[in-house]
Amino acid sequence: MFQTPGQKFAVTFGAVYLLIGLAGFVVTGFDQFAGETYDDTLVVFPLNPLHNIVHLALGVAWLIAAPRPHLARQANLLIGGVLGLVTVLGALGILRFLAIESLGSPDNFLHLVTAALSLYFGTATETTEASTV
Repeated sequence: MFQTPGQKFAVTFGAVYLLIGLAGFVVTGFDQFAGETYDDTLVVFPLNPLHNIVHLALGVAWLIAAPRPHLARQANLLIGGVLGLVTVLGALGILRFLAIESLGSPDNFLHLVTAALSLYFGTATETTEASTV
């Protein structure tokens, strides 16, 4: 079903982000929805409920797009671009309400790596796409 590298990436990272979003709610509950106190962490990543919802939305978007090669590619490009922007805005301290503190924060580094991988898989040649569309 998931034949192209872009589809495999989308389903894998979709599942991972969905699980991270759910695990985040186990840690944070629903208190301080967009709070800027970072008492709640998942491993080393600061969280709040708003951040968890963003992770759930990204996971769902990837999973919805994964079955279709062209949609997986487009989702990878879009999400990669958004996460790249989030990395820059987080480095500038603009996204504190999402518990993204600075360029040196583990969360911002994770977004940078995810953005780079997502953009790579969004632009990689999909050799089997022509035969499955």
